[in-house]
Parts: sequence; C-alpha cells; structure tokens
Amino acid sequence: MNKRLQLVGVFLGVAGLGFGIAGAVAYAKVQDGYDSLQAFSEQQNVTLSYNEDGQLTDRGETAGAEAIMSLLEDDWKYPVVESDLDPNDPLVNTATEYMYQMATISYHVLHGTQEVVLDEDVTTDSGEVFPAGTYEFDVDGRYWTDFDRANPIEAAAREQAWTGTVHGLVGELGVGTVTHSTLQMGLALAALFAGLGLVLIATGAGLVWVSRSKGVVIPDTIPEGFVTERIDEKPATAKL
Repeated sequence: MNKRLQLVGVFLGVAGLGFGIAGAVAYAKVQDGYDSLQAFSEQQNVTLSYNEDGQLTDRGETAGAEAIMSLLEDDWKYPVVESDLDPNDPLVNTATEYMYQMATISYHVLHGTQEVVLDEDVTTDSGEVFPAGTYEFDVDGRYWTDFDRANPIEAAAREQAWTGTVHGLVGELGVGTVTHSTLQMGLALAALFAGLGLVLIATGAGLVWVSRSKGVVIPDTIPEGFVTERIDEKPATAKL
C-alpha cells in the first residue's frame, strides 16, 4: 500500500510540474504580447487628456468627457475599468482606454453636422425634388445604417460623417481592445496553470511523505483480529 501511495504521489508531482511549466510558458507568451502592444501604442503615441485634478477632458472640458463616458457605459454597455484610466500614464494602451478613444471618435461623429452641397436639382424615385444648394445636416446620433440613402442629402451626409478614416480608426481601436482583453485572459490562464501545478506538487509530496512515515504501517492484508467469526447457534428444542 505504501508503494502505491508513493507512485500516486510521484505521478501527481510530475503532473504538477507539467502544469507549472505550462504556466511559465503561457506567462512568457503573454508578456511578449504585452511588450508588443506597448511598443505599438508608443509608436502611435495616442494619449488621453486629463486636467490638473486627474479628470478626463475632451477639448478642454470635463463635460465632454462625461458625455463620451456615458456613451461608452450607458449606450454601449462597456464595463469600464477605472484603474485603466491613469492620468500619470495617458498613453492609450489598455482595453478601457482603447474603448474610450473609440467612443470619443464616435461621439463627435454622432453629434456633428455636415455641410452637403447639391450641384444640381435631384429628383428621387418617389418624385421628391431636392433643389440645388447648400444644406446643413445634423447627424443627430445616426450610425452608418441609420441614414436614408434614398434622400440625397442624407446619403451624402453619411459618406461625409462616417468616412473610411473613421471606420478604419474604430476598427483599429477595436483590435487594440480585443488584444488587451485576450492578454488579460492569457495571464489568468497562466496563473491557473501555475496554481494547479503547485497544488498537485504539494499533494504528491504529501502522499510520498505519508507513505514513508514509520509511525503508521498500513498492512497489505486485513489483520486476523479484525475478522469476526459468525457462529450460528441453533435454538434448543423443548423435550416433550
């Protein structure tokens, strides 16, 4: 029995060592990812704006930053991590900072106005005529799919508001967000592997230690004293 415990303990220790190595490898890969993301962020050199009190600002005003944060938290339902927003490190390199920057771009598009110029009269398929001229169009919270393309003013305003540059920046920031979130999950996985490995090693060492202990001897057979014999007694019969 002792030998069996030793074998189980050794197996658990080896398995724990394997999980520990897997955790170390995962941690190294995650750190490589963090280093790459940091270098990429530094090359882009996009930073958030804070005032002297450490509050986020947009175009110098905290009210604008609050409106952007409302878009991010209330409309987009993004779980903002406050610790990611560090006034001492304004470089955009965390998931929350990437999402806030994405919300900043989107907010100004959604609440902007576009000047649309029709060089000549335009008649729609329904027969409505839009005279040539200059029109001031309020985007009024419209996303790309919310514009009426049958309306020549809205169709033109959509192209001017949601430009290829805007779509490109939003897509790039989204990649940054996913990358940072994935790295965080990778770090958690590395910690899980390392923790599981430590538990297995400790359990295996405990089993080996117990099996080698001389204070307790585990017999391979059941002691004779532990076996009780069953005696069947026949009841006495009465004599007539």
